[in-house]
Amino acid sequence: MDKTSIRKKYKEKLKSLDRITYEHQSYTIANKLFQTNEWKNAEMIGITVSHFPEVDTWQLIRRGWEEGKKIVIPKCYPSDKKMEFRQITAFDQMVTVFFGLFEPIETKTMMAEKKEIDLLLVPGLVFNRQGYRIGFGGGYYDRFLTEFNGNTISLCFSMQISENIPIENHDIPVNKIITENEMITVEF
Repeated sequence: MDKTSIRKKYKEKLKSLDRITYEHQSYTIANKLFQTNEWKNAEMIGITVSHFPEVDTWQLIRRGWEEGKKIVIPKCYPSDKKMEFRQITAFDQMVTVFFGLFEPIETKTMMAEKKEIDLLLVPGLVFNRQGYRIGFGGGYYDRFLTEFNGNTISLCFSMQISENIPIENHDIPVNKIITENEMITVEF
């Protein structure tokens, strides 16, 4: 199965989640994340602002602020397929862009250097147990991860784990995957 077909299949699977299950499992995943050393030791965390039915990251952002962590969210530049992270301290520093995604408002936020980000939460649609993922198709994270040296964790529902995903030479695995049922630590 090619990546386009896999994306379509997993988008449909995610849409089948009812709101109660979604909320409960997102909460369970968040609590597992908060117990990790990666979260506890991170001063700056890169997070994509979730869009239902992705695992809820709004609660992670709030918790990070409560704990005094710097929260940075991605700003994409489609013309050159680049992505940078900018620090937000309030939700009103975001704007809705293409596909309903939330991005930081440049005039209200400061850019973070890649090397300053201690923990990057990497989104995706489907993952395997070796840490590889199929994202949403833009390739922004694949390019960003090429020279990223911090910790990487992906959050997903157990229904998003599959061993049947194609892996390409440029794909970079994440260090850990957290679902509502388990924590998968990837050995390189």
